[in-house]
Amino acid sequence: MKKPILATLLLGAWLATPLASSTALAAGDAAAGATKAAVCAACHGGDGKALQPTYPNLAGQHPSYLAKQLANYRGGERVNALMTGQATNLTDEDILDLSAHFAAMPKIEGVAKEENLALGESIYRGGITAAGVPSCNGCHGPGGLGNPAAVYPLMSGQNAAYTADQLRYFRSGERANDPNAVMRGIAKRLTDAEIDAVSNYIAGLYPADVVAKSR
Repeated sequence: MKKPILATLLLGAWLATPLASSTALAAGDAAAGATKAAVCAACHGGDGKALQPTYPNLAGQHPSYLAKQLANYRGGERVNALMTGQATNLTDEDILDLSAHFAAMPKIEGVAKEENLALGESIYRGGITAAGVPSCNGCHGPGGLGNPAAVYPLMSGQNAAYTADQLRYFRSGERANDPNAVMRGIAKRLTDAEIDAVSNYIAGLYPADVVAKSR
């Protein structure tokens, strides 16, 4: 059975060039997506803010990244019992519309805990040289805004519990939809304490703070 066209295009764009998906993603209809997103609100909230910390905030996320994840759930490259069931019957148009809808929402601002904040900032900003862990800055940016052209997700304000879960899934190989196993390779070098720390830091990361510190 052939893979859905959108999934193939998005995966090809991720692995080779981001240009293949950019034109298609621009066709997403946010208004149509708002109607289709009624069922999504049960977990991700009507404003794109997750109702549980183990679910991701979707508001303001890049449409390219949202579309890739939905396509991966639909195609089996990313597996989650709940999301796979939701994505199975989505059409290409549905995926583009839903992605446009959530991307158009104001992003969520989170709050980090103080207890392991310094460690989390150290990892995010400078990585862990001794363990061969690169800084998160390189792909997700100093303000955690990601890179939509490269399909790197916005991380700023994401729920710490969700981020920590995903890093552990990458570490175990349970999640394997990262091209060239980049995230799996990084996560394997992180301890539980380091994962919790950097996830906490990301939850409270504000792009405006980065600008203020540079002045």
